[in-house]
Amino acid sequence: MATNSSDSDNDFEPTSKLLGRQRPIHSVLGGGKVADILLWRDKRLSAAILIAVAVMWFLFEVVDYTFVTLLCHVSITTMLIVFIWSAGADMFGWRPPNIPKDILVDTSFVDVASIIHNKFNNFLSICHFVACGNDAKSFFLAIISLYILSVIGNYISTLNLLFFGLLCVETLPFFYERYEEEVDYVAYRIKRQMRKTYRKFNAEFLGKIPRGPAKEKKG
Repeated sequence: MATNSSDSDNDFEPTSKLLGRQRPIHSVLGGGKVADILLWRDKRLSAAILIAVAVMWFLFEVVDYTFVTLLCHVSITTMLIVFIWSAGADMFGWRPPNIPKDILVDTSFVDVASIIHNKFNNFLSICHFVACGNDAKSFFLAIISLYILSVIGNYISTLNLLFFGLLCVETLPFFYERYEEEVDYVAYRIKRQMRKTYRKFNAEFLGKIPRGPAKEKKG
């Protein structure tokens, strides 16, 4: 019997996608410009963003720039370039710099603020639901994840952690789309093992916790 079960595990090919999704990864990421960047459909823009993030990390972490110092130096350099360009345009007949008056539209800030507001409210509602003990598995998973993150924070600075997070966001969706079947299979095996561990933990510990009598519903 054990041999048959092991053979079935080796021959099993999961049909479910990662996180139970039914749509392609491009649609899950929004299907717009952001999805194209994360999946490297626009390789030049994706590479430019990755290089910019790496340069920012290098300036802050290696060169020890502060945000105010870097902002001032970038502003000084930009003002000098615009000044030299404008002066050269009058003297040598160059084309003067064309700087638009409205770089960002007002509606852009409203849209971004609305998205952040909705996401934050959804996050708070989920946290409140889990913290009230409505989902024991999610509660313990959140506690363990926060503890692991706190341990990592003792050894890695916030800047390095932020850079590592941005690096993962920029690269992991691309590699997942490229090796989707292999990742889904490994994720299934991990998920199955976690379910077995949770059932064992629930049977040996959580199931033995005494609970109060259930209140009868009034008709």
